[in-house]
Amino acid sequence: MADVIVDIREVYKSFGHTDILKGVSLTVSEGENLVIFGKSGTGKSVLLKCLVGLLTPDAGDIMVWGKRVTDLKPGELNALRLHMGFLFQSAALYDSMSVRENLEFPLRKNYNFTEGEMTAKVERALDMVSLSDAIDKMPSELSGGMRKRIGLARSIITEPKLMMYDEPTTGLDPITTKEISKLIRDLQVELKMTAIAVTHDLICATIIADRSIVLKDGVILFEGKMDQLVQDTDPFLVNFFSPDFIEEETGI
Repeated sequence: MADVIVDIREVYKSFGHTDILKGVSLTVSEGENLVIFGKSGTGKSVLLKCLVGLLTPDAGDIMVWGKRVTDLKPGELNALRLHMGFLFQSAALYDSMSVRENLEFPLRKNYNFTEGEMTAKVERALDMVSLSDAIDKMPSELSGGMRKRIGLARSIITEPKLMMYDEPTTGLDPITTKEISKLIRDLQVELKMTAIAVTHDLICATIIADRSIVLKDGVILFEGKMDQLVQDTDPFLVNFFSPDFIEEETGI
């Protein structure tokens, strides 16, 4: 049985008088891809931020590799984050840096690699996302799909063991969505990563998810396989996965 990498127990989080998470519990096993669904503002990104220590839960425990995140000192938390990768919704590239410089940034910030070692890592990461020829381009010269690939390359350049994706295919056309989703899946296998993805995209989720959960009103409404999810007759789930609702939520 695979080891549990992430263990979230009865986590609560509020902002002022607004309750966001109301006792969320879940586990993620080594090598698993978990997809989190939910309406905008339902706490999906809040949960990820609590997981990486950017937010502190009001109550509950978050364990990552057996370490309680809220107990870690800043240096210990930073050390833990070195084993994590994060792909932001916008890809979050630095517009003033070339692709090469964007990919070198986390290496220069956190490690003491030689120039030759960094070049080798940059070239390998770009090869993995099939964009080797973009190494000296600026982000403004890239399409949305290419920017997403470069963001993914930067996220995996340190070979993290736990990846988190925040709406990895937002704003992409269906063909590019499938390409990025298959790439995420392939990289998970090649790098032996565990992953948590927040998305509204059924195409993406169907390709990458081993298991899915749906958050509603601060609690988990559904947990299971994707084929079970799309066949569920719960009125909220039926409405949530209707084309009209997805368009309203995502703008796609």
